[in-house]
Amino acid sequence: MRENSRVVNKTVYIAVGLRRDGKKEVLDLWLGKNESASFWMSVLTDMKARGVKDILITATDNLNGFTDTIQNVFPQSRTQICVVHQIRNACRYVVWKDKKEFTADMKQIYDAPTREAAEAALNDFALKWEGKYAYAVKSWRDNWEGLTVFFDFPVEIRRIIYTTNLIENLNGKIRKYTRNKLSFPTDEAVMKSVYLAVREATKKWTRPVRNWGLILNQFLLLLTHLLG
Repeated sequence: MRENSRVVNKTVYIAVGLRRDGKKEVLDLWLGKNESASFWMSVLTDMKARGVKDILITATDNLNGFTDTIQNVFPQSRTQICVVHQIRNACRYVVWKDKKEFTADMKQIYDAPTREAAEAALNDFALKWEGKYAYAVKSWRDNWEGLTVFFDFPVEIRRIIYTTNLIENLNGKIRKYTRNKLSFPTDEAVMKSVYLAVREATKKWTRPVRNWGLILNQFLLLLTHLLG
């Protein structure tokens, strides 16, 4: 967008939630230059002031300072780092001819039935690839706790936890409306364009996510267990 006679990049941050009826809802849009703990604090505080009482599980792409801030504002929320983003980030260090095999080996980690099996798969993965792609393996180890939160939940719930694809799909639809613009004249113009794109993209959000009845039943069983 144009700012002080030059073009600068800004980011629109989007939060999407699953309500108790299983339907998706865009909670808000925020425009900013750089993410930071203070930025995310203002975002989450705003959400709380507008009526969000609690967040059961948060899936993020491991943005700077976000996980710690979530814990400060919603201390009971579980935070899961998006596995899809982890896969993309790890593959950045891999040459093309190895990517198919490398990706297939990573799948053994996040498709494992338990956290213990996933850890064993990670060790096998490291044994095979660490000599060639040490940094990619290190990124799995460094983020392990955040990447494996979904193993604490039943299989029916895991797939909606370990990825931010729900937001990625929305992002793709928004880009159809904004990609033809070389630049925007003001912040207001950016937000208006994105808002109209979101409004159009979410018109079809009239049904709950797939198998929501089964998922909700698992959540209720977990809640009953937690409450004793």
